[in-house]
Amino acid sequence: MPYVTSPDGVEIFYKDWGSGRPIVFSHGWPLSGDDWDSQMLFFSRRGYRVIAHDRRGHGRSEQVSDGHDMDHYADDLAALTTALDLRGAVHIGHSTGGGEVVHYIARHGEDRVAKGVLIDAVPPLMVQTDANPGGLPKSVFDDFQAQLAANRSEFYRSVAAGPFYGFNRPGREPSHAIIDNWWRQGMMGGAKAHYDGIVAFSQTDFTDDLKKITVPMLVMHGDDDQIVPYADSGPLSAKLLANGTLKTYPGFPHGSPTTEAETINADLLAFVQS
Repeated sequence: MPYVTSPDGVEIFYKDWGSGRPIVFSHGWPLSGDDWDSQMLFFSRRGYRVIAHDRRGHGRSEQVSDGHDMDHYADDLAALTTALDLRGAVHIGHSTGGGEVVHYIARHGEDRVAKGVLIDAVPPLMVQTDANPGGLPKSVFDDFQAQLAANRSEFYRSVAAGPFYGFNRPGREPSHAIIDNWWRQGMMGGAKAHYDGIVAFSQTDFTDDLKKITVPMLVMHGDDDQIVPYADSGPLSAKLLANGTLKTYPGFPHGSPTTEAETINADLLAFVQS
């Protein structure tokens, strides 16, 4: 299987399909590159080169005990883009992956990047602080860690069956296949990486990163996102970006790239081609 070695020696798994203009996908917590199946197939059939990696400690990448922070995530992504010599790439990040994309572009520059997309992404900052009063209390994320440590398998199934895809909303029929696939991806990864990753996605402040980015950025966010609440994320990120466009999806859940793939893919294609 294809791997690239990070600057600190971690083996990062990736998928690289097709040829043409590269589109790079960064997945959400605690998943893997497999969460982009719908998008990878959609774009590869339309003549694009699609690349998705498993974040360190996630999926098929090496389960190391440290480095589960945004600096390492961004450096791992930079190692991948350098190893594959990607030029003019479009970087698309969902949830935690959106933070990874933002930090990668700000930290490593725009030489290899043409555009970026943030889907239901964690920037600018998830946790509540004096400067971010609309954020979620730190106790919410402490509880995530406690549930993960107590019974990771049970916790992951409850997240997928409930708020992630909005299956807890009245009248919404849950898809057990989608729930099982979310659980499968989560359980492939390492508990330590996922435990530490909660701090990485909730407490990293991306405000300065967003201000540094000048390439066109599309910010896509569902207004019924129960994981990364809309009001304190998408609109704020779009305002901080020099060339950002906000697209709001009424009623869409956090996991919209899966449950609303037809709409998301069409809008992604329009942005890539614009």
